[in-house]
Amino acid sequence: MKIVLVLLAIFCALKANAQNYLISFAGTGASSTVNTVIVKNLITGTSLTLNGNDILHLTGTTGINPVENRQSYVLKVFPNPATDNSKLQISPPYAGNAVITVIDITGKQVAQIQSYLENSVQEFQLSGLNNGLYLISVKGNTYSYSGRLLSSNTTKANISIEQITNNQAVDVKQLNDEDKGSLATVNMAYSTGDRLKLTGISGNYSTVKTDIPSQDKTITFNFIACTDGDNNNYRVVEIGTQVWMAENLKTTKYNDGAIIALLTSNAEWQGYLTPGYCWYNNDEATYKATYGALYNWSAVRTGKLCPTGWQVPSDDEWTTLTNYLGDSYEVGGKLKETGTAHWTSPNTGATNETGFTALPGGYRPNNGVFYEIGSGGRWWSSTAYGIVGGWCRSVLYNRSDIGRINGTEWDGNSVRCLKD
Repeated sequence: MKIVLVLLAIFCALKANAQNYLISFAGTGASSTVNTVIVKNLITGTSLTLNGNDILHLTGTTGINPVENRQSYVLKVFPNPATDNSKLQISPPYAGNAVITVIDITGKQVAQIQSYLENSVQEFQLSGLNNGLYLISVKGNTYSYSGRLLSSNTTKANISIEQITNNQAVDVKQLNDEDKGSLATVNMAYSTGDRLKLTGISGNYSTVKTDIPSQDKTITFNFIACTDGDNNNYRVVEIGTQVWMAENLKTTKYNDGAIIALLTSNAEWQGYLTPGYCWYNNDEATYKATYGALYNWSAVRTGKLCPTGWQVPSDDEWTTLTNYLGDSYEVGGKLKETGTAHWTSPNTGATNETGFTALPGGYRPNNGVFYEIGSGGRWWSSTAYGIVGGWCRSVLYNRSDIGRINGTEWDGNSVRCLKD
């Protein structure tokens, strides 16, 4: 019991002035492998990129130096999981004495060593660990790091921690694919209640999740194929019982491979009654990647715009989304990307707590002129409004609600696809 209290004391010491949560990642669905995770703090605007097998260490200002832009690590454990022994690589911010401790899942301290660490990469070998999960902590006078190690060793042996190198000239560089099987603990500043947007990437698959961590956990990304007629691969996000694209459609081909007509001139746009699309201000280079394309109602009505297995959502399916998000005066804010990188200030009420990341791609009405880039976004539904157009949803920079409006047959609006 006393040792369990010691373990709790270690965790409390790490969390005394800040959160100290360890977040790992897993994949399911089309892929069980997570290659990369992009993490953005939606409250502070800070972001970083991790390898998929890294541990995200959320912490505040406790003297622990954050790892910025993946240029270095402070604690790396590999291989992890381990079958025989593992190596610890520690890169302390200051030279001095430090204590390395290994504690098992019951709270029992199974190994400890005190060593003088230089301000450079130090390497230790862990051996003799039995099958199980272990907490590894490294504590110096002004810093404290922690990580986890999973051991599958079934051979009983004496547990030891042995320093094997003292690499004062080692170049600590960004991890790459050659680090497969290794685990790095990457720090990120975090305060209670901060919402994180996490984008998991596995090959061509990309899934967005949002979370407000309050404990150690594993975040699992459900990877779902979403590839259009041009072979563009889209991020997806689960909201309630629905799976949405997390970015605007930008295909120039239907899902059967047929080409969609590109309409550029005002006169061409005004007089065209068959399917077509355009880029905002006819500037593909500037607007395609971020905002996607604008499609007319006839293109929506073909039923072939979205990737196979996806569809333009009906008006009722849009309503399912907005009802799930609750207060109608806040729905737009819950969908909008935060900040003013793309939205005009003040971007009222934007929290993006859904991960939908609505962007102000503007629209093109029947006069052919382009409007509202940066200040508003409009998205088609597949539900007709009378005989001259369809229902749409709109979000504006100076409002936190979401509008339900009708678009005419000549209007060019953005499209977000919904999984069948």
